[in-house]
Amino acid sequence: MESIDFEVKTEFETMKLAESLSLLLRPGDVVTLEGDLGAGKTTFAKGIGRGLGVKKTINSPTFTIVKEYQGEVPFYHMDVYRLENSDEDIGFDDYFDRGGITVIEWASFVKEYLPMKRLDIIIRRLDEQERIIQFYPHGNYFEKICKELAR
Repeated sequence: MESIDFEVKTEFETMKLAESLSLLLRPGDVVTLEGDLGAGKTTFAKGIGRGLGVKKTINSPTFTIVKEYQGEVPFYHMDVYRLENSDEDIGFDDYFDRGGITVIEWASFVKEYLPMKRLDIIIRRLDEQERIIQFYPHGNYFEKICKELAR
């Protein structure tokens, strides 16, 4: 599967790209985020939350695994880093079926629980500020979203 790539030069551009994406998402959608520590996964999640109208401060849910926010639709922000090498199911399907938008950082650690139709995003650091953000759509719906964003 081919990626659709975006180059961003600042944290602000990362947030704007994520906000633009959020406006195309609908309840039930799942977005995964991968990248090295400090690549910008949480920044991207903050942008999605902002685009969904979340007013609370969004930060990494590393120790709680899931944080729930209320915006125009519910926003579920997961950081499953601590679930590496674990077979713990924290009720992923329950979140996916609740009618909100779910964003999962380090999703490769829980791959077996992910829905088939989702948008995988990999953030690669070019230097201190610049990033390549690669979108890998799974399903026609997410392919359309990616094409719309690329315009």
